Amino acid sequence: MPDIILKAEHISKQYRLGLVGTGTIRDDLKRWWHKVQGKEDPFLKIGDVNDRSIKGESDYVWALQDINFEVEQGEVLGIIGKNGAGKSTLLKILSRVTSPTTGEIKTKGRIASLLEVGTGFHPEMTGRENIYLNGAILGMTKAEIRQKEEEIIAFSDCERYIDTPVKRYSSGMTVRLAFAVAAHLEPDILVVDEVLAVGDAEFQKKAVGKMQDISKGQGRTVLFVSHNMVAVKSLCTRTIVLEHGKVVFDGNTDEALSHYLMNENEIKTEMFWNEKDAPGNIKAKIKGIRLTAENDNFIIENKMTIEIDYINYLDNQTLNTTIAIFDVNGTHVLSSPDLSRNNLKKGTYSSSIIIDKDFLNTGKYLFTIYLIGNNFEVIAELKDVLSIEIDELGVNRKDYFGYWGGVVRPYFKWQTKKLM
Repeated sequence: MPDIILKAEHISKQYRLGLVGTGTIRDDLKRWWHKVQGKEDPFLKIGDVNDRSIKGESDYVWALQDINFEVEQGEVLGIIGKNGAGKSTLLKILSRVTSPTTGEIKTKGRIASLLEVGTGFHPEMTGRENIYLNGAILGMTKAEIRQKEEEIIAFSDCERYIDTPVKRYSSGMTVRLAFAVAAHLEPDILVVDEVLAVGDAEFQKKAVGKMQDISKGQGRTVLFVSHNMVAVKSLCTRTIVLEHGKVVFDGNTDEALSHYLMNENEIKTEMFWNEKDAPGNIKAKIKGIRLTAENDNFIIENKMTIEIDYINYLDNQTLNTTIAIFDVNGTHVLSSPDLSRNNLKKGTYSSSIIIDKDFLNTGKYLFTIYLIGNNFEVIAELKDVLSIEIDELGVNRKDYFGYWGGVVRPYFKWQTKKLM
């Protein structure tokens, strides 16, 4: 049987928008009287889904609703979702920074949290003093902390400032030291929110490596929240996707990333606008874009065509179009600008580009479209506006060789000749 180190059972968190409390003495007394009688809080029966983009009907909102999952010892669990999906709220509950409205968290051992830059640090105390403060909060003795002290300072790269008050640290220095403390004081569960994004690229790589050592080498558990899909993919063995405070996917990380990214960008092969609402400005506007394939079949063996229709409002204006293609992990596959820099008269135009067959590999891709004006002014940028999934027939490919890796997969012609 697996060793379950953390278990979340029916976790929900409700907030009231605006004022603290229910807002009226009458409602406060009603809530208190139900509690005295051992009845359910009457205000838990109401509340909107936590969708920040729409106006709700209730002053109550569910930041989390009925969250259930288990985490095994040594597992690295990723938690992803849009801003406002409930990721940070869930981590605060798991770290016992706040309590759930309903449900229960069961854990074994010590939890170290890195939720926000500077969380748990006293700004007036030096970096060295904060190491001891955090260690004490985690329940470590002074001798245990002293044993790790030099290792923590070396990892953080803050040795020159270690005896300076933390209030004089930059946000990057603060998160470096905070991560070093949380990772080296041997917690059974390390909870890391998006804060690593504050650090530079070198530190992010170093931090991900340390978390891998913690989980694989030391058998400790990591809960990792990030919008960096590459970091999630390289680090996490399993990933949960949150949407409007609910778990919509729990499983393999590759499948979780695909579910999240393609939910964000459903399959779209064309977009059109009326002139009034079209993206652009008084100089030019994009009227429509479409992505087509032979027989409307997006397979690796077919070529694809991208067409961009746009309106030019100025005579002798230089306009050109550009596409950029990304895979669902955020990898920038390619960019292709129209380098002719066409000098145009007023009117409506259409530019197109062909992507040859046997080029893009199977998978899901997102297309960003640009309209560029004089002096390389970006008149319109349509990020991830089109999206497709490419399949294959298998001729001369998977039928013989199985999976072919890589973002692009051109079918080059080989030649063999006899030398002797």
